[in-house]
Parts: sequence; structure tokens; C-alpha cells
Amino acid sequence: MKKSIFETRVIYRDTDAGGVVYYGNYLAWTEAARTEYLRELGFSLRDLKEKKGILFAVRKVTVDYLLPALYDDLLRIETSVKETTNATFVFHQEIFRGETLLNRAEIVVVCISAQSFRPRVIPEELRHAILAHK
Repeated sequence: MKKSIFETRVIYRDTDAGGVVYYGNYLAWTEAARTEYLRELGFSLRDLKEKKGILFAVRKVTVDYLLPALYDDLLRIETSVKETTNATFVFHQEIFRGETLLNRAEIVVVCISAQSFRPRVIPEELRHAILAHK
């Protein structure tokens, strides 16, 4: 399974008074990494909305918080698609500090209509790009 790599550094606003990352920030980083994953495949979320009339909504998140990230850590988020259906992607994402795994998430994302917010079939060219990247 090919992985997309996204890096970010923990800044002060990401942490509590003890310099430990607030748990919700891991989801923000995985969101940014998924956006960059699609961009690497040649798809921008803005273009998908404007040209195809679709958005992506998170349906389910399963997260394992293994070790804390700390202020000033350089983090690497690895993203891959574990599974696809007609309207969903299951992303597997891991957050590392160096070689140490800090966080693991499985995120189910649904393709929806930008107008009705109802599920839509994933555009064929996007599905092909993701399958080719696996």
C-alpha cells in the first residue's frame, strides 16, 4: 500500500500548559494530510466541489492515541487508502515522531453531493487514481 507523507511541526497553540498536544489536533492533522493526499493525485477539494459538485464528509473515526506529541516535535503523517466502495474511502493514517508511532487512525469518508449532502458515487477518475496509488 503506497503512502502519502505530510509533515507538520507542533506549535505552541497545539498544546496544553504542559506542552502536550491536545487530542483534537491529531484529527486536524489527519484532515490536512488527506487533503494533500488528494492533491498529490491531482485533485483539489475546491475543484471537486466546483466542477463535480461533490464534497467529502467524515462518517466514522477510530483513533488509537499511543504516545503524546509534544511542543516543537516534527510530525510525519502517513496516509493510505485501505478500502473503497462506490461512495466511501477508508483511510489509514499514522502519525510519527521520527520512527516512533504516536497515533493511528482509520477514517471513513463519504462522497456527498454539494447541494443535497446525500451520498454520491465517487467520480471514476478519482477512484482510478486512488486504486492506481495503492
